[in-house]
Amino acid sequence: MEAARPPSTAGKFVVVGGGIAGVTCAEQLAIHFPSEDILLVTASPVIKAVTNFKQVSKVLEEFDVEEQPNTMLENRFPNIKVIESGVKQLKSKEHCILTGDGSQHVYKKLCLCAGAKPKLICEGNPYVLGIRDTDSAEFQKQLTKAKRIMIIGNGGIALELVYEIEGCEVIWAIKDKAIGNTFFDAGAAEFLTSKLIAEKPEAKIAHKRTRYTTEGRKKEAQTKGSAGNMGSALGPDWHEGLNLKGTKEFSRKIHIETMCEVKKIYLQEEFRISRKKSLPFPRDHHNQPVTTDKEVWPVYVELTSEKIYGCDFIVSATGVTPNIEPFLCGNNFDLGEDGGLKVDDHMHTSLSDIYAAGDICTASWQPSPVWQQMRLWTQARQMGRYAAKCMAAATLGYSIDMDFSFELFAHVTFFNYKVILPGKYHTWGQGSDHELMLRCTKGQEHIKVVMQNGRMMGAVLILNHMDLSSYEEGLLDPNIDIHYFDL
Repeated sequence: MEAARPPSTAGKFVVVGGGIAGVTCAEQLAIHFPSEDILLVTASPVIKAVTNFKQVSKVLEEFDVEEQPNTMLENRFPNIKVIESGVKQLKSKEHCILTGDGSQHVYKKLCLCAGAKPKLICEGNPYVLGIRDTDSAEFQKQLTKAKRIMIIGNGGIALELVYEIEGCEVIWAIKDKAIGNTFFDAGAAEFLTSKLIAEKPEAKIAHKRTRYTTEGRKKEAQTKGSAGNMGSALGPDWHEGLNLKGTKEFSRKIHIETMCEVKKIYLQEEFRISRKKSLPFPRDHHNQPVTTDKEVWPVYVELTSEKIYGCDFIVSATGVTPNIEPFLCGNNFDLGEDGGLKVDDHMHTSLSDIYAAGDICTASWQPSPVWQQMRLWTQARQMGRYAAKCMAAATLGYSIDMDFSFELFAHVTFFNYKVILPGKYHTWGQGSDHELMLRCTKGQEHIKVVMQNGRMMGAVLILNHMDLSSYEEGLLDPNIDIHYFDL
């Protein structure tokens, strides 16, 4: 007797992933093809939706990002159908995907936007938390009971987290010589480090840009969505709305351990048996230790520097890995060195009719001299939108030029400073024919401009509470004269 075949649903366009890239791609396809069915397959009961969109200029956009139930997307776009299930298998030769609920979905064009998963320093340890959307609530809950935590990693999430936490000792272990190595050079890092180790008296500046909020998210949705600990990246204000406060009544106590990684993690009983000794929180000229040398901790971390610290829990903020595993079996994708699906300048992978966008992909085209790929929320949206345009162009048989957003890299974040990073703001791989223009006023500003052959290639602008609203468009103009930055 022949086994029953899984139910089949035919869809011209299928998008996998409910994050910024996937939702943006599905929305653009729905606009391009209002009479076509667009399938969005996501394992999560909530999606990331862009709202209140405003085109400020050619390169500047203003919008909010909200976490919403899947039904809200279907209400806005009647031709989008959300399939709440994970992908079990991709059969590229048959042009179909099999989902965890036993269904089969046939596609003519497929876009993979399944995001990434955290690189946890230790799998299966209850005292090691990865910071992604599904962990934020758990992190806040544990922090309210914590006297000391340890943060491992030196990326954007670690930077924001270290600065925001109050009432709890923070030991920050990084493998680099200076903080924020992905974003800053040693000079900028030193400028920001002095801010970190000081108290935090100044009021937080108002956020005038994209922010994540949660709306209508039920408890059961949180439980269901937490499986797998993967998906879309956090936004730049991911900590907004979270009470990042420990048990003690003080602002900030931070100790930075540089040039080291995690050697071993001990649970309490393991550490007792080892007879090793842990260090107290280091003193400095203005910090008095909150914990004693004899404190007993739930977990201990031994660093490659041979130092050992105890803490209430560990935050693993060591980056992400593209979530490609569900799609590899039986499919010969070309992969980038970082493990992402290689895409060309039309977001097409190495397999026929399969595109990719966001954290899951690796840009393999020859980039503009002032653009670079970084797995950020901004690029996820840009890639998702452009992938939809490319899918539409291929379907309808017309050519399309590369989107302008890939001509110039631009990222803005806050550290209670305005931090603006346009173009190739660092000097990695730029040869010896570049020069730097630098101005620094302690506690107020750090301005670095990268010049090459007389042209500005990028800049790092760290400014204290300065209103840049009148400069915003010019800051992202690749033809701007260098004197424009004499703010």
